[in-house]
Amino acid sequence: MSDHSPRPYVTLVSEVTIDGKLTVTKGASSKLLMQFMSHEAEVLLHQIRADSDAIMVGANTIRIDDSYLTVRHVPGTNPIRVIPSSRADISPQAHALSKDAQTIIAVSSLAPPDKCAELEQKGAIIEVCGERFVDLPVLLRRLYDKYGIKSLMIEGGSTLNGIMFQGGLIDELTLIHLPFIAGGEDTPSLVTGLNPRDVTDLLKLDLLTQYMAGDNLITKWRVIRS
Repeated sequence: MSDHSPRPYVTLVSEVTIDGKLTVTKGASSKLLMQFMSHEAEVLLHQIRADSDAIMVGANTIRIDDSYLTVRHVPGTNPIRVIPSSRADISPQAHALSKDAQTIIAVSSLAPPDKCAELEQKGAIIEVCGERFVDLPVLLRRLYDKYGIKSLMIEGGSTLNGIMFQGGLIDELTLIHLPFIAGGEDTPSLVTGLNPRDVTDLLKLDLLTQYMAGDNLITKWRVIRS
């Protein structure tokens, strides 16, 4: 679990199928599912972006979705983009490096200096947060202390989501439910990598609210601290 050092308040937001999948199949962009979100659900997603100081996604999500991670559909300021990538393995042409918002790329000490320099030339800020891998608790504390980030939205894939949950780094969860069943054995789920041994290891949440946004059910949850 995480310590009590100051860090941003973290809200994970995700669209999921009825069986909890993030995409249609392994390696597919989540945009295939997101096209079925109602306009009201899209507005909700972008309102959360506008209300957040920063937005975090994993490097793999950047490679697959290549999203701008900016605010549309509602008035508001684009959040700072935060991308953990231990080896700085991000294309310099990625949309997340556009001039629309500031981008922080968190790397490990093993990140090749030439890749870091290339990303810096595109305007990204490089933060070294860990020896072999990005230390997410260290990164979150730095976002709070150095950049004044008090609220952080996560639009991550199953790996990033799992690491964040495992570290006790997520406070709230907002799910946009889509009326599909994917069912693929290898299709990414909301969270992976937790490996509970029995029911006492399961993460526990409280349902805060549920409502319809157009045709989509929205559920909002609070993570219970043990």
